[in-house]
Amino acid sequence: MKIIVCVKQVPAKDSTLRLSEDSSWIRDTDLSFEMNEPDAYALESGLLLKEKHGGEVIIVSIGPVRVQQTIREALAKGADRAIHIVEERISHLDSFGVARLMAEAIRKEGFDLILSGLQSDDMCFGQTGVILAELLCVPHATIIMEVQVEQGTLKVKRELEAGWFQWVEMPLPALLTIQSGISRLRYTTLMGIKKVKSKELRQVTAAELGIAPAASGQKLHRVYVPVKTKKTELLEGSPKEAAAKLVEKLRHDVRVL
Repeated sequence: MKIIVCVKQVPAKDSTLRLSEDSSWIRDTDLSFEMNEPDAYALESGLLLKEKHGGEVIIVSIGPVRVQQTIREALAKGADRAIHIVEERISHLDSFGVARLMAEAIRKEGFDLILSGLQSDDMCFGQTGVILAELLCVPHATIIMEVQVEQGTLKVKRELEAGWFQWVEMPLPALLTIQSGISRLRYTTLMGIKKVKSKELRQVTAAELGIAPAASGQKLHRVYVPVKTKKTELLEGSPKEAAAKLVEKLRHDVRVL
């Protein structure tokens, strides 16, 4: 099987966030970065399928040069090679823009299965995977908790609401978005780190993929930290009257009733 795993680099969870001078985004220079956790589970699912059915796992990632740190981590865990789509202003691309770039890189590879995380830890849109499936004209399923490959077809377990699950059969090629917690993540071994140097990491640009820069479908005007305010109001009258006023405040002002 040729399995492609889409991996995103996101700010580390313990990073201190500071806004840029124009408040258009956070200051990248102040951050440390790590692999998007849902994508880490997608990678683990791809590696398990490769170990069971053979083939290769190819990493596809978009971003500036620093993204190669996350790509090398994926290669050290067992991926066979990687494609780095170089894009310095990744934060200004919407889900469609990211999926469009990935689609062109993946289309030229050929594939049996594409795996991505359910969503990214930074933007949390949960859209890139399903848009990518549409651009590549392949069936897709989301929130996957288990993957079985049987005679060229897929059988996947989807997580629904309230503790319910759904089994779905799909043809190959296909795309799956993986839910976090599907399996136990493996650690990077010293041997895996040593093997990274011998693995292919190919860089491409949007121009080389035949995609001209285009305006994003969404525009981020301003990022800001909410201002904390305090307000105290005394409700006068008898206990019954004060209680009635409190109910009205909660219903109409706070809107929690």
